[in-house]
Amino acid sequence: MTRLTVRHVTLYRYRRPVGFGEHRLMFRPRDSHDLRLIRTLLTIEPAAEVRWLHDVFSNSIAIAGFRDQATELRFESEIEIEHYGLDYPEFLLEPTARTYPFSYSSDEVPDLGRTMERHYPDPDRRVDAWVKDFLQDSGDTDTADLLGRITRAINNSFIYQTRYAIGTRSPIETLEHGSGTCRDLALFMMEAVRSLGLAARFVSGYLYEPVLDPPPAEGGPAAAGIQGGGATHAWVQVYLPGAGWVEFDPTNGLVGGANLIRVAVARDPAQAVPLQGGYLGAPEDFIDMEVDVKVTAAGV
Repeated sequence: MTRLTVRHVTLYRYRRPVGFGEHRLMFRPRDSHDLRLIRTLLTIEPAAEVRWLHDVFSNSIAIAGFRDQATELRFESEIEIEHYGLDYPEFLLEPTARTYPFSYSSDEVPDLGRTMERHYPDPDRRVDAWVKDFLQDSGDTDTADLLGRITRAINNSFIYQTRYAIGTRSPIETLEHGSGTCRDLALFMMEAVRSLGLAARFVSGYLYEPVLDPPPAEGGPAAAGIQGGGATHAWVQVYLPGAGWVEFDPTNGLVGGANLIRVAVARDPAQAVPLQGGYLGAPEDFIDMEVDVKVTAAGV
């Protein structure tokens, strides 16, 4: 178990006082067997009226409404959790799912629903061709090995980059650019495994990067760096009979959730935007936005 603190600050600046529409926040993780929420604190300036709801995926959503105008809008979320994610967990799959291809049971298919469907056009089947290179020519392929190789291949073949523009590239665009943000790479993997008939969903949350902690005591081990720290992170879950929803982080080529703090799951990236809203003013009133995310071992 690792005890972690997440501090997430988003700051918007404007040239003159502006009003604000409702803002939708997805900052609060859901308690589970692998994540226990210990403490939360949400501070919003100017003051806001906040109400909470669960969306269609049971994610916790805060809706903030404003009365006052301001030249700055600031959201600060601080959470403390106990995290039980595992590095490279063993997949205790049902015997029928240990090799690909396999079929989901008739009981599971209705609930997996659209997580099994492709959502983005691929008229030339380029994503299909990319992922089918990982299948064994001789027939059945080990399921866990297949998904691990796909995850590592995206990490090795695509260049990770930061991009502050709104939205996520389509899988075809990511393939053409050979690069992408964590959201782009997660969507690409999600659509790739869906093309194989597997159920997959998009995950938004935070990434614990131990190398960003203060240096260890003299003689202590140094942590290996991973990509995607300092901001919100995105990855993929694939549903595997016997193991359930399993975490795959193509940005870092990692299987398992040891460094991943799950906040929201969704069928599509547009349904898991960490913060969205608008202001009441002219386009030129907006100056800039800053996002700062720090995930550290509690007490460090």
